[in-house]
Amino acid sequence: MTQATQQLATHPMRRVRVEKLTLNIGAGKDAQLLNKGVKLLEAIAGVPPVKTVTSKRIPGWGLRPGLPIGCKITLRGAGAEGMIPRLLAAKDQMLGERNYDNRGNVSFGIPEYIDIEGAKYDPEIGIIGLQACITLTRAGYRVKRRRLRPASVGRRQVITKDEAMAFMQERFSVKVGEHASGKERR
Repeated sequence: MTQATQQLATHPMRRVRVEKLTLNIGAGKDAQLLNKGVKLLEAIAGVPPVKTVTSKRIPGWGLRPGLPIGCKITLRGAGAEGMIPRLLAAKDQMLGERNYDNRGNVSFGIPEYIDIEGAKYDPEIGIIGLQACITLTRAGYRVKRRRLRPASVGRRQVITKDEAMAFMQERFSVKVGEHASGKERR
């Protein structure tokens, strides 16, 4: 590495950090599964979840606007930092390359909540899986969300897939493999 490249890598504006962690359970039309999902997310995170509702009408699936179809929780700051290692332990600290996108997001599913560290089996809930999405950010990302004069984030400031993988390896000791499940896809 040249001296200019090293300075750029250690610059405070280039430092990657966790913006938020979103936990999501999609239940579809099943109201009983939705209530179990709400109970599960509250037990795992200790925060009451928000129910997600449909915005479109899809007659083939029996969906209409305003129908609750899932629930989610968004954790930020210390809550997210404390929950991420527990979720990654359920995946054996292993994520596939497909779990990373080109904008600094890491998404993965957990098929059974009992794999999460500290979660106990509840017979009322049964076995339910959930999805987790970790959104990474760096200084300067606010320009695209501000109310006055929003602008796009510069190309050099956008978090790449490789930077996201390096951050997760360094910060959370995540190993990157081809397939996170360890099984061959057919």
